[in-house]
This record gives sequence, structure tokens and C-alpha cells, in this order.
Amino acid sequence: MKSYKIVVVLAISFLFIGMKTGKKSIYHKDWIDFNKNGVKDVYEDSKAHIDDRVSNLISLMNVNEKTCQMATLYGFSRVLEDEFPTPNWKNRVWKDGIANIDEHLNTIWNQEKTHTPYAYPYSIHAESINKVQKWFIEETRLGIPVDFTNEGVHGLCHEKATPLPAPIGIGSTWNKNLVRKAGEMVGREAKALGYTNVYAPILDVARDQRWGRVLECYGEEPFHIAEMGKQMTLGIQSQGVASTLKHFAVYSIPKGARDGDARTDPHVAPREMFQLHLYPFKRVLEEAKPMGVMSSYNDYDGVPVSASYYFLTELLREKYGFDGYVVSDSEAVEYVSDKHRVAKDYKEAVRQVVEAGLNVRTTFRTPESFIEPLRELIKEGKISMKTIDGLVSEVLKVKFRLGLFDKPYVENPKEADKLVHTEADEVLSKQINRESLVLLKNENNLLPLDVNKVKNILVTGPLADEVSFTYSRYGPAFNPSVSVYQGIKNYAGNNANVSHDKGCDIVDENWPGSEIIPVPLSSKEQSDIDAAVEKAKQSDIVIAVVGEDEKRVGETKSRTSLGLPGRQFQLVQALYATGKPVVLVLINGQPLTINWENKFLPVILEAWFPSTAAGDVIAETLFGDYNPGGKLSVTFPKTVGQIPFNFPFKPGSQAGQPGAGPNGYGNTRVLGPLYPFGYGLSYTTFEYSDLVVTPTKLKAQANVEVSFKVKNTGDRAGDEIVQLYIKDKVSSVTTYDSQLRGFERVPLKPGETKIINFTIHPDDLAILDKEMNWTVEEGTFEVLIGGSSVDIKLREQFEVVAVNE
Repeated sequence: MKSYKIVVVLAISFLFIGMKTGKKSIYHKDWIDFNKNGVKDVYEDSKAHIDDRVSNLISLMNVNEKTCQMATLYGFSRVLEDEFPTPNWKNRVWKDGIANIDEHLNTIWNQEKTHTPYAYPYSIHAESINKVQKWFIEETRLGIPVDFTNEGVHGLCHEKATPLPAPIGIGSTWNKNLVRKAGEMVGREAKALGYTNVYAPILDVARDQRWGRVLECYGEEPFHIAEMGKQMTLGIQSQGVASTLKHFAVYSIPKGARDGDARTDPHVAPREMFQLHLYPFKRVLEEAKPMGVMSSYNDYDGVPVSASYYFLTELLREKYGFDGYVVSDSEAVEYVSDKHRVAKDYKEAVRQVVEAGLNVRTTFRTPESFIEPLRELIKEGKISMKTIDGLVSEVLKVKFRLGLFDKPYVENPKEADKLVHTEADEVLSKQINRESLVLLKNENNLLPLDVNKVKNILVTGPLADEVSFTYSRYGPAFNPSVSVYQGIKNYAGNNANVSHDKGCDIVDENWPGSEIIPVPLSSKEQSDIDAAVEKAKQSDIVIAVVGEDEKRVGETKSRTSLGLPGRQFQLVQALYATGKPVVLVLINGQPLTINWENKFLPVILEAWFPSTAAGDVIAETLFGDYNPGGKLSVTFPKTVGQIPFNFPFKPGSQAGQPGAGPNGYGNTRVLGPLYPFGYGLSYTTFEYSDLVVTPTKLKAQANVEVSFKVKNTGDRAGDEIVQLYIKDKVSSVTTYDSQLRGFERVPLKPGETKIINFTIHPDDLAILDKEMNWTVEEGTFEVLIGGSSVDIKLREQFEVVAVNE
């Protein structure tokens, strides 16, 4: 290993030596002579105002240089063929600069072509990024630094950065402080490795449980998403790194949850768009000031978002105050002509997105494929230089804000080895994993298990000894991972005999067709289930680890059904039939319709897609070293036939059928959620009391203060996630039955009581009135306090009155 490191260091040293030009150094004590003219221009002066620096640089740029600041160069093996600069770079379009380089040398776990010796050790990576940055500063005319971007929704997408669980798991923690720390960690690691812009958080509102990217969202409720996303953004940007929000806008609800080639057709009314899908973006843009936004590739009401002046300029910049730069999601520009067919050809699509306000085209194509038609359009007079200057200025302003014109390099690459994936980071990662776990059922308090009393444990199921779900295309690639079986075996040690049997594969050979046309078990499948059953009969407890893996859920992987895929349901039924207690551990990226399992099995623990500490944290939880306190950020429907089925919802929209009267003719539908939004159990119990709401009568622009007590009434320490909902009793337009407007994760020792305080702001009461204006209307509002959207413990009212009262 040491010799390998020496070879890499020597290779990088040689490359730096090879870049020496023999010219007078452009590096001065307090400035860099980017344009190599021997004069400190305004854009090179760190003491000048950013706006003046941008204006000066724009005045010096030619058309080629400006257009190069409007495209992404995808990093090594995606588009860029080289890990380091080569003489041929002088023949490529980026000889005049580039806006950003995405995912360079990061290593993507399931894409072998991206694997590189320059990702790790961390210091080697930082030096390698410096090398590429050095070429752009020294070998282009104006020396404009590159913004190095990278994904970061599961932790920073790098070979050995600190892993995080999937965002749906992070959302289930409901822990704002923890999310802020996670953002700080991701930002720090990015900065240390040379990345200056992180594509995170995802603020999409996951309203269709079949959609494959539910696992990459914080949940289904806009207030909850806004609060979590705000903390992640603040955390990332506190480290001097840009946060780029994904995906603006109305991206997460394609028609019928169809994805892949069909992801263009959201059916969302305007008021719903603003109140649900745009709410998290508005909040985070206004309160956290992210420097980046990624525009989505879907349309809205027939207009592609990435070609919409309304979305990218009027709404995003003029109304929400965004002052960063917008990158396109992959193929968003191409879709304008190829899929949406609102442009006669690709060149016209380029014109439309530029006129709409798209700053930078980002996709897995060469930057020439965008820059060349863009230059043609400028030459033909179809796009004005005023438009180009405005868009390029916004890109450059972010680069100045990031300090790239003052300190463009990782200053001390060796420090990266001490700053990335530290012991403290691993502790934080494990804690987020723990807090993401949601206990869905615990009949007769079967959990926690006593390792001294269960001598024979079977860990079975297709995901029991699997770790692929702990990695993500959007997260770290090669950290060691612990399966659930290994975690339980390690935990039990010599106290219990822990055996394993796979039982069945994740899917059968006819899946997904077998979800609509059942196929009998093959002899091999029956034999595999029988083998697991025989081991179950010899065990005191059966832990069945079932659900989905990374091939069954994710981007472009929406599902038809939400039951356990393949033969897993038959396996679970067969295990139950042995009479042994079955603990179901779910690994999944979206809610599953586990009705039979909920009715008959004593324990269900939701683990989502945990990261590499999966086995350890699940074992700790099953045996009581950790008391689960996570709660659902998405509704579990009983069947896909109920979808759409979410919180919040309009009054009566998720109700039943009339049982009396002229239309009361029986019952033809399955009703109600399997598990509601905000739901989750604990090994202890909690009591709410003493709700005080002040004032009880107020003007529209006043705050309302809410306080109450919560007590741990059990014998174990635990966390309660207290939730505040608001019900508008009467409104000028139909609004939601109730809405989340506050939450806090509260740790409590046995017998401990804490006073919880919330402030309800006027914006928390606002609705879009008949004229589509945000308004706080007069009338009565009800404050609902509880442990979920349906488990309401305390109620009180207040009244908004007219100004003259």
C-alpha cells in the first residue's frame, strides 16, 4: 500500500512539474494575475466589491469565453477522458474555460469505469483537483477558476467520504440539529477534497409512493421537507461550499408514478403546486440562501420547466430572491425538443432554455454539444449579448462568493487526510442511522430482545446478508459495510447461536410481471423456502430481513405494486406458520403495502436504506441498546389503489363511503392508512399535558406562542418527536384538513418532563385566497399537538381578528 501511495504522489508531482511555463509567476502575495498582464485588474482585487469584479471580468471576456461559462464538463470517464490535463485540452472547447466540472475523480460505486487511484488517499484527491484547477488558471487567457461540483444526498459522493442513509431515512429522524451537523460534515469533506459545490439537498415532495425516487426525498409533507432542507443547506454552505437544490420544480409526481422515459407529466393544480411542491423551495431559498438550483426536466402544464421564463426567472429570481446559478438536470435541454417537442430542433431548445434563464447546461454530453449551437445562435442574432452577459454574470458571482478568485486551490491538501471521514464523522453517521429507524409494530413488547434468553436466532431473507443497499450512486463508494446478519452475529457473540439462511431471492425470474400475473413457485424456490423453515423450527426467534434493493428502487425505477417483491411474501408466511415469533426488518426505499405482515407478525422495524453501519445499528436496536424514536415522513397506504393518499389532504378527500342515506349502499373500498404520517413507536411511553396558547385573539401579523409539557412515563430513555398541526376552521377556499407547522425531537430520561415551546408565525397561517394571493384570513384556528398526524393529544384554539377590532 505504501509503494502504491508513493507511485501516485510521484505521478502527481511529475504532472505539476510538467505544467511549469517558465514565465514569470502569476501568483503574488495578495492577488493572482489571472489574465497574466502584470496588472491587478478589478476582478483580481479581493478588496473590490463583488459586483465590480464581475462587471470588470465580463468586460474583458470574448464570446467564446462567455459561452464556456454556460456549460458543465462531466468529470473523468463520464465525459472527460483524462484524469489530468493533456496537450489535447488546448484543442477542446474548454481551452477558453468552463463553468464547472462535475464529479471529477469521485469514484461511483457501481460504475467501474470511474474508479481511479486519484480518489484516495484524500490528500491525493485534493492535490489532483488542484492540478486540474491549476491548468484552467494558468493555461486559459483569463484564468477563470472552475467550480468543482459533486453529488451529496447520501453523504458526499466520493470513494471513502462519510456515508449517510438515504434521504427518506434522514427525513425519518425529524432531527433538525442532526441534519445541520450532517450538512456541515458534507460541506467540510467537499471543501477538503477540492469540491466547491454540492448537489444537495433534494427538496422534492414525494406524493406518490410508487415513485422510485421516494427514497431520495425527505418525505411527503412540505413543511417537514423545508425544515430539514434548510438545515442541510445551512450546514453545507457554512463550510464555504455552495449548496445546489434539486429538482426545481414539480418534479416528484410524474403521472401514475411512471418514470424513466415517461417522466414529463405532473398533474398538479396551480394552488397545489404553490402550497405543496414549491413551498420547500421558497422557504429554503429565502431562509438559507443557497447558491445553486438544479432545474428539472419535466414540464408543468405543457411548458418544460427548464425552458420556462416564469419558473427560472420570474418565480425563482424575482419572487424567491435566488441569486445563484441554475444548472439543468441531465437531458433537460435535450428533452425540450426530443421529448416535450416544443422546439423544432435541439438548437431551438438551446435558445429557449437560455432565454428562460438557465445558466449552465449539465448532462453527460460534451460541453461542445451545447456551446457550439449557443455560439451559432449568438452569431445569428437570435440571443442577445445582454442575455448572455446576465447569465454569465450570475455564474461568475457565485465563483467570487466561493472565494475562487482569491484562494482557488485546496490550500493544504495534506489536511484532507485529517478532515474527511474522521472518527467523529463515523459516530455522527451511525447516530443518523439509528435515529432513522422507525418501529412500526411491537406486539406485547416482544422487543427489545434479551440476548441472554434467545439462544438460537435465525436471520433470514434475501437482504439478511446483503450490503448493496448501503451504497448509492449518489454517495460514498467503498467504505466497509456490515450486513444485518453479521451485525446480529457480532452483537450476540458467544451468548447465542446465530444462523443464516437466504430463503429466497429478492425477486423471481418473472418479476415484475409476477406482480400482476402470479406464477407458481418453482421447485428450487420451494426448496429454498423449506430450508429456511427447517432452520426456523430450530430457532427461538426468527429475524426476517426483507424488502427492496438498489435494483428495485431509485431513479427511473418506479414500481407497479408496493408489496414485497418476488417470493418474499411466501417466505414470510411460511416462517410465520412455524409458530416461532418473527421479527420483520424492512429494507426499502418507499412505503410498502404490508397489510398481512402487520396483522400477523408481532414486530416490524422500518430501516429504509441505511448506510454502511446497517447491521450494527439494527442489532443494537433489536436488543435494546438503542430505543428507536424515528417517525414516518410518508404515509403507508394499504394498497396502491388508494394512491394518491398523503398528508396533508383536503377535508373529506381521504374519508370513507356513506353507510346510510340514499347513497349508502355498502362498502367497496379499502379505507385509511396502514401507518399515518408522523407515526412511530418506542420502547417507552410519553404523556402530553398543560397546553397553553397565547394570545387567543390576535391580528393577522402577530405571532402565536405555544407551550406544553411532554413526559417520559416509561422505564427507558427515549426520544419523542412532538408535532404541532394547525387546522383552519373556515377559509375562503378549500384548504388542507390540517397542516404540520412545528416539530421537535425531544430526548427524555425515564420520568423526565420537558416544556416544549413553538412559535406560530403569520406565514404558517397563510393560504392562497381566491385571487391567488397569500393571505392570513380572519377566523378560528385550532392548534393540535401530538405524536403523529392522527395521534393528537392536546387541542386549543385562537382567533385572528380584523385590524379594527
